[in-house]
Amino acid sequence: MDAEVLVVGAGIVGVSVAVHLVQRGRKVMLLDRRGPGEETSHGNAGLIERASVVPYGFPRDLATLLRYAGNGQTALRYDWRALPTFLPWLARYWRESAPARLARASRDMLPLIAHSVIEHDRLIERAGLSALVKPGGWMEAFRTEAAFQGRLAVCERLAAAHGLAMRALDRDGLQRAEAGLGPGFIGAIHWMDPKSVVDPGQLTRGYARLFQSLGGTLATGEATQIAHRGGTWRVHTAGGELAARELVIAQGPWSMELIGPLGYRIPLKAKRGYHMHYAVASGATQSVPIADCEIGYVVAPMQRGLRLTTGVEIARPGSAPSPIQLARAEGWARDVFRLGRRLDDAAWMGARPCTPDMRPVIGPAGRHPGLWFAFGHNHHGLTLGPASGRLLAEMMTGTGPYVDPRPYSPARFG
Repeated sequence: MDAEVLVVGAGIVGVSVAVHLVQRGRKVMLLDRRGPGEETSHGNAGLIERASVVPYGFPRDLATLLRYAGNGQTALRYDWRALPTFLPWLARYWRESAPARLARASRDMLPLIAHSVIEHDRLIERAGLSALVKPGGWMEAFRTEAAFQGRLAVCERLAAAHGLAMRALDRDGLQRAEAGLGPGFIGAIHWMDPKSVVDPGQLTRGYARLFQSLGGTLATGEATQIAHRGGTWRVHTAGGELAARELVIAQGPWSMELIGPLGYRIPLKAKRGYHMHYAVASGATQSVPIADCEIGYVVAPMQRGLRLTTGVEIARPGSAPSPIQLARAEGWARDVFRLGRRLDDAAWMGARPCTPDMRPVIGPAGRHPGLWFAFGHNHHGLTLGPASGRLLAEMMTGTGPYVDPRPYSPARFG
């Protein structure tokens, strides 16, 4: 065999699984068609989101639904041609976002969220990556008083219930905290427990180097097919076949391409998103990521400049990128964030792997011995990578898992 465990997918989740397994004495190979952290893990807003105690649910109020239906919003854009395949998934997502079901999802996700910063800190210290991570949290910024006050009431309850550190900033307070902002926001909610990453891709690659330093093997190749024969998992690539006793699928939005032929029907969809980097204009300093909550985008300070990340695009798999959503967000962001010139030749586009019940898929496949899943983190892959990696590694090595794994079981989908 090439390894005891073969992990397919070197995004933040797969790398974290591999690190935790090799720390527990397993001989591990990590396989990806590209380098570590070069897909979805590269292009996010860089948040280790300790304060995200409520998953991103589907809007249920009529006014918001009507706005989205018009397809002119920045937070969500859809391609009409993609709707036939997305509608059943969206209907289930809407159903799971009902208040009682969303509350259950929040309770189920809280143990992983609560450990997100802790588990990152452990890997960051061991890998020597503290220069890539900043304390200070992030902000939700608002353009109208009604939206600000409505959200503030919700956030105050969440902070009190979960012991989260937050503060409300009026216009003057926001200006003192972020003097580089232009006019546009009337206030903000500052969540102080999360941390931000100035280069998420580089953080993932740093974890991969830690994996190698601990004895793990990093391999490049695209897994095209998996099969179980004679107690061994075989992974076919263009460069040949790899073999391992156990196999972990951590390919994010592409996971179903490998496990679908084995009969698994997990409802996994990819929500697309874009980012662009901008030069920092004179005086336009920014200390933490800021979400323009009423419009639907985030601007985060990164090593390369200011990174603008868009909301959700629903499109057909493999369809060409569209400039529409980024252009909308840039139009709103340019003056308030004082964006300088574009620094990238083209917008980066990525795919966020999402399940309709807003929980990741972590655990044994169920019908095939030695097959394990770790994907579907619903916008929180960077946040939950190390916490998920620890959980799966503990399950695979027979250690009592540090959180209850049942809410994330693949078996919930049949």
